[in-house]
Amino acid sequence: MEAVGERGQARRFDRQLVRDPLFRRLLFTRFAAQWGDGVFRAGLAGAVLFNPERAADPLAIAEGFAALLLPYSLVGPFAGALLDRWDRRRVLVFANLVRAAAIVASVFAVGAGVGGIGLFSLALLAEGISRFIGSGLSAALPHVVEPRAVVAANAVAATLGSAIAVVGGGCAIGLRAVFGSGDIGSAETTAFAAAGALLSAFLAHRFAKGVLGPTVVDEPTNPVVAVARGLADGARHAWRAPSVTAGFIALFAHRAAYGISLLLSVLLMRNYFTDDGIFRAGLPGLGQLVGCAGAGILVAGLVTARLIRSFGRTRAVLGSLLVSAVAQSALGLPMLLPLALIASFLIMGTGQVVKLSVDSSVQLDVADEARGRVFALYDTLFNITQVVAVSVAAIFVKDNGYSPELMVAATALYLLGGAGYLLARRRRGDSLPQTVGAKRG
Repeated sequence: MEAVGERGQARRFDRQLVRDPLFRRLLFTRFAAQWGDGVFRAGLAGAVLFNPERAADPLAIAEGFAALLLPYSLVGPFAGALLDRWDRRRVLVFANLVRAAAIVASVFAVGAGVGGIGLFSLALLAEGISRFIGSGLSAALPHVVEPRAVVAANAVAATLGSAIAVVGGGCAIGLRAVFGSGDIGSAETTAFAAAGALLSAFLAHRFAKGVLGPTVVDEPTNPVVAVARGLADGARHAWRAPSVTAGFIALFAHRAAYGISLLLSVLLMRNYFTDDGIFRAGLPGLGQLVGCAGAGILVAGLVTARLIRSFGRTRAVLGSLLVSAVAQSALGLPMLLPLALIASFLIMGTGQVVKLSVDSSVQLDVADEARGRVFALYDTLFNITQVVAVSVAAIFVKDNGYSPELMVAATALYLLGGAGYLLARRRRGDSLPQTVGAKRG
């Protein structure tokens, strides 16, 4: 009876959270941005990977990931310093407007048949700004909810946001069927992503000045010095909180394994799998794979807060890594299309549990004046980990994606991540005070 009462109380608490006007506005700001992200990424993937007018081998795919992610990884820490120095509301508005312009430029490049470094440079600008926007939204979250609601609010925001991104990807696949799979059709599909960025900018503009923080600024008066200190400051604050350091290890192990699986999935869908009843290969199959991943993310959002309350953050993370390892080996290794879809559901769901656990560690265990820099560091290492994993895998993978040895390597990464997480959790760290200003107006 007590457990039933606690579940009912949790559901009432979640409903109250969603009814909060400031949280709801921040949620819709995220939804608009992430819908645009989903459309942009799926539109660009269709233009580059499943376009009859273009071709891409494994190394070219890895180069694409590097062009999209690595340059932002170099400037991410500096962006974090800006998030902890400037009014986050103004940053979100300006960043979304610049992203819309970058999307439009990418659309023209796709339509003109531009490829290689030219297209990827424009895509990296749009994607890099998207990561910056995500860091700003995460850093602002504790300013629109009470401290006791941060874990639940983060689960709602991150999970529904990821699901909205999947919906955006599905919209792009549908639009591609209408406009065509060539360069012009891909450009017309990708253009819709700009609408998400513009709507996100409009919603962010409706916040009052200063509501999203930062409340305290510990930056030097010289902005150049402040920006240059971003990486070191983010690392120092993350190191002071063992829960954050341990979470980074677990999440990056998961992300490295996911990077390997992502490359294999694209190649398998394009060159190895064939249609099997309701299951499809090619871009429609990749859409089904993304749909299963989105379902896993959605389920994770519904259960993560309860898992953490019931078992604690440590057991939730370790259990997720173990389930990922089993799914990778038992379902991914046979390389059969139906099993790959189930594996996608489980791996992305458990990955989201790990991510939400790490997000809540940063939001609760890192002081507000440093939170933006830690989130930017988080994104930076997150991106570098995936790029390195994809690049190394691209050297060894077969052109059709059938590479069992890489599936085994991904399984081992999950297990190593769990061991590293346990070791890091045992380290003693500094106790940082919470300085979140519950400014709600």
